Amino acid sequence: MSKVLVTGGAGFIGSNTVDLLLEKGYSVVVVDDLSTGRSANLNRKAVFHKADIRSPELDSLFKREKPEYVIHLAAQIDVRKSVADPAYDAGINVLGSINLLECCRRNGVKKIVYASSGGAVYGEPQYNPVDEKHRIKPICPYGASKYAAEKYVEVYAASYGIEYCILRYGNVYGPRQDPLGEAGVVAVFTGLLKHGKRPVIFGDGGQTRDFCYVGDVALANLLGLERAGVSRVYNIGSGVETSVNEVTAKLIEAVGADVEPLHSDPVPGEVRRICLDARLAGMELAWKPTVNLKSGLKKTVEWVGNA
Repeated sequence: MSKVLVTGGAGFIGSNTVDLLLEKGYSVVVVDDLSTGRSANLNRKAVFHKADIRSPELDSLFKREKPEYVIHLAAQIDVRKSVADPAYDAGINVLGSINLLECCRRNGVKKIVYASSGGAVYGEPQYNPVDEKHRIKPICPYGASKYAAEKYVEVYAASYGIEYCILRYGNVYGPRQDPLGEAGVVAVFTGLLKHGKRPVIFGDGGQTRDFCYVGDVALANLLGLERAGVSRVYNIGSGVETSVNEVTAKLIEAVGADVEPLHSDPVPGEVRRICLDARLAGMELAWKPTVNLKSGLKKTVEWVGNA
């Protein structure tokens, strides 16, 4: 039974990924400092270590657990926080990732799956949908830190022979996304609408995103792990542009709320329009999105209602 260490495994994407790995017969170790992850998300069949990826103690944890594979999901993910405090963002996303890669190098990890951001590393797209050959030009510190860590993953592969799969996600949503957090428009708006509160749309709401259901993203993580012999970057998204206004209207309908959203100033560092071309992942990982936005929003609303 192969052992996989998942950083951020008590978080939104991480816990869904852990559940799928266990379902497929993997032995799973979760590393999470619970700063944004939740103990309620933890699968009891996984071994859990409360630890920060920046900690010097991470190496001894690797020595004890001896994982063969790593899925690296722990990160600072808030664009606004990255703009307000770029050093904090880089400390986690760059230095934390390097610390993790050093642990992989020292302890014989075969492969790392790294979660990057298709919504942030490309910057304002020159064309949509964006493919992996599109130029990289992040416009916020978060995008810069995620891309910097990508390059470190590639360097460690070249220098130390660690295989990798870099997945550039679209805007991931679904069950277990924090409805009280600052990032994740679907969960945040659902939480507000459930309590009869008016969601606040930053800007005019015409900005578009590529919304991808968390179950599909967890599957991409698994397929990226299992694809042997190829180290590559893949976009993971639906290929469909959906505006924040459209998503808000669909959520209001799904919740059955009778409110009008408010509007506020746009967020600095956020792109105006983007969607991702994920055909390469389809060809090489046999991955494709299976949950459409309407179904995914329904599942998310049900989960928030029961949480």
